[in-house]
Amino acid sequence: MKRIIKTGLMAVMLVAAGSMALASNCHDEPKGHDMSATDDAHKDHKMESGKHGDMNKSHDGMAAKGVMMMLENATVDGVTGMVHVKDVSAAMAKMGMEITHHIMVKLVDEKTGEPIETGAAAVKIKGPDGESSDAVKMMPMSGQFGADVTLAQKGVNTFIMGTKLPDGKKRTFEFSFENK
Repeated sequence: MKRIIKTGLMAVMLVAAGSMALASNCHDEPKGHDMSATDDAHKDHKMESGKHGDMNKSHDGMAAKGVMMMLENATVDGVTGMVHVKDVSAAMAKMGMEITHHIMVKLVDEKTGEPIETGAAAVKIKGPDGESSDAVKMMPMSGQFGADVTLAQKGVNTFIMGTKLPDGKKRTFEFSFENK
């Protein structure tokens, strides 16, 4: 029992460190980032960073190895979602866990440019085969929402993220990610 708890705590610490690192350099020039599919979106996102405030202010943390990808932004009813996905499969496999990716989303009020750091969020994953997973609760982390997920299939996965934010509105965001 102690070993299970210790392993679980190590996994939480590793994922937290990875998610902070994931966010820590997301607005630097692409260092190890696979930006091939979202190069134009990334350029637009960097240009808009003044509009959304200094995104790096909430992106502190430790460095971690792994490939991080920034997905195309999505705006729903006045809120923009900016998503980063990090492959954590190697680190999790070393601990005997099946988790393959960590997903982080920063929500920003389109009018004010202020981050939305409170509320509730959950994500479902629609796999390449069209099947959807159960909802995974996303936890508030460093001004963002994050969750560990398992992408069992190669191909295009769709993250379907539902939110209920402080304004009381429910929003559904969709982001596509190719698991290679």
